[in-house]
Amino acid sequence: MLRKYINGTIGFVKLGQDLDRSPKALMRMFSATGNPQAKNLFEIVAYLQKLEGAAFKVVDRAAA
Repeated sequence: MLRKYINGTIGFVKLGQDLDRSPKALMRMFSATGNPQAKNLFEIVAYLQKLEGAAFKVVDRAAA
């Protein structure tokens, strides 16, 4: 889902430029067989949140 979001918004070329990463490496990371490290995933999600002016929040409904 994140791959489709990136493709539909800024694209992997711009994302790679802004994060100083290879667009091809980012595309592989978000492919069906990709396995991004948590550090990389959180960095990209944080960047996209800042870009969009949005904030994601994880809530444990079982604890509520």
